[in-house]
Amino acid sequence: MAAPVITLIGGPTALIEAGGFRFLTDPTFDGPGEYKLPHVTLTKTSKPALTLDQIGTVDAVLLSHDQHADNLDNRGREALTKAQRVFTTAVGAKRLANHAEGLGPWQTVRLSKPDGRSVLITATPARHGPAGIEPLSGDVIGFVVERKGGRPVYISGDTVWFDGVAEVARRLDVRVAVLNLGAARVAAAGPQPLTFAAEEAVQVARAMPQAAIVPLHFEGWEHFSESRADVERAFAAAALERRLRWPLPGEPITL
Repeated sequence: MAAPVITLIGGPTALIEAGGFRFLTDPTFDGPGEYKLPHVTLTKTSKPALTLDQIGTVDAVLLSHDQHADNLDNRGREALTKAQRVFTTAVGAKRLANHAEGLGPWQTVRLSKPDGRSVLITATPARHGPAGIEPLSGDVIGFVVERKGGRPVYISGDTVWFDGVAEVARRLDVRVAVLNLGAARVAAAGPQPLTFAAEEAVQVARAMPQAAIVPLHFEGWEHFSESRADVERAFAAAALERRLRWPLPGEPITL
């Protein structure tokens, strides 16, 4: 099977082509602006590298959660209506209605094409911040996409390092890990990061020793507290810098 191809669109949004299928992660297609949520105002500072029309048809949207505008914005909701299928959390699917399908951690679905090709999508555990954050942050999931004989691709969604991510590493031979980094912080949630900090990404790399590490969602919004330079320093200190694969906006990389 051909190697996966990933095109960064911006923030947590990427087009992932694997096993003859096209997947869109956490769609965000608005330009810069502010989003007032119940507990915080999020500020977007960059525009997407590609438009929905430029991306074309996708087989499925992999939406880690619907409740935060930096993972699903106004134009991103249009992407949900254009995708053949949408997978997200169980509570998110109820809010979105339409044709969104809710998945719980370790629930698996199969996508198939008329020519016999198929791929498995497995929802994975995620926790959007420190222990006990769920009443504030809401439910989140990640995903693993795999085809028999292929290279499993892990899409973390917004999460920190915790037992659920470690379980993904134990259960699956992940070969590509697409991680939402940036150590996102907002005052309402306290000082702890809400997404992977650089040191936690190093933990993921050690737990998934065969995986190429593809950073996403570390720029383009004001609530990130770590940059690419922070991630590069942490990986260099761990002698793992060769594992990093940095996507450039709008330019596909083959893994």
